[in-house]
Amino acid sequence: MIYLDNAATTRMADAVWEEMHPFFREQYGNPSGMYRLAAKSKEAIAKARSRAASLIGSRADEIYFTSGGTESDNWALKAVFAEYNSEGKHIITTKIEHPAVLRTCAWLEKEHGAEVTYLDVDAEGRVDPEAVRQAIRPDTILISVMAANNEIGTIEPVKEIGQIAKEKGILFHTDAVQAFGQIPIDVDAMGIDLLSASGHKVNGPKGVGILYIRRSAKVSPLIHGGAQERNRRAGTENVPAIVGMGAAAALAGSKMHAKAEKETAARNYLIRRIREEIPYVKLNGPEENRLPNNVNVCIAFAQSESMLIMLDQKGICASGGSACATGSLEASHVLRAIGIPENHARSALRLTLSEENTEAELDSVVTELKGIVERLRKMSAKYEAFLAKEKSSNTSESWIQV
Repeated sequence: MIYLDNAATTRMADAVWEEMHPFFREQYGNPSGMYRLAAKSKEAIAKARSRAASLIGSRADEIYFTSGGTESDNWALKAVFAEYNSEGKHIITTKIEHPAVLRTCAWLEKEHGAEVTYLDVDAEGRVDPEAVRQAIRPDTILISVMAANNEIGTIEPVKEIGQIAKEKGILFHTDAVQAFGQIPIDVDAMGIDLLSASGHKVNGPKGVGILYIRRSAKVSPLIHGGAQERNRRAGTENVPAIVGMGAAAALAGSKMHAKAEKETAARNYLIRRIREEIPYVKLNGPEENRLPNNVNVCIAFAQSESMLIMLDQKGICASGGSACATGSLEASHVLRAIGIPENHARSALRLTLSEENTEAELDSVVTELKGIVERLRKMSAKYEAFLAKEKSSNTSESWIQV
């Protein structure tokens, strides 16, 4: 198997599992207990909290454990609106956010009268900080812009947006699920007030994440009940998963630079080979300012679903975009936002690498992909018509407009 869907989830690191497994059967105490067995769990949670905080430059008591990125996004948006809607109901976000943000905003609009501005992005998926500034109103209470896009890998100008938010006295949230552990983040330097992250994107376990909440931000509880998570998220803690989250954060921080260098080189190699050996391919997102491991291309006259099925038959795991949108009949909202026509958005292929992928694996992927695309195009009447038109007109008309 060649695994190239690390934006969807990652393999748990051995070091992470080694730290986690004692808390399933040996150190199983409830952290709220008063005895020594419980104290072991409580200490492990405190350690994990400090490790997660270190990766983003925050205080440990500003880290709250959740079930993952989706919960963290929901909590950030809903809780801020609940606390600040008496001051205003306006939220600013972008058209390329993860559904966990977009659908929460839509729910706030429908159920609670929120007014949301959805900003456009450029052809590379980048939001203009000046557009954020221009969108601010006297009643704006929150800006939410992702740190890096989960589909096309674009790294957003978070620091510039954070500075604008700070100048205007507006809370700034960033969905950093794809950026956490991949690129450097410093919440103070970047002016971030709330940040969402998830464990399983950084070789940790599924079902655990964090929400960073700056101490000065007023954020209402997510779940009412006991006093866990400093009275903001009740319920007995998932100790093994939290331990794994902390271990994954520490591991990511220790190797971030070296990992990024290796993945960037592999990413560029894969992009170059695909472009050189498969005609009519468009890279989605920027050439450089993208996540180290992200490759997203539209391959003309080859449907995403067909490519994915045929790649899977060859033992290659890939995706057409966000794992959360798999099975959707709609073309990617991210690709449509950067100007890709709907019919070509359905030809997208996302390949997200890890440091474990070898050049030999990437060579095999390109070889198999070439054959798959050739077979699919032979069955495409549209492709034949395009070639005939191109030949008769003796021009190199852009296929993306066809």
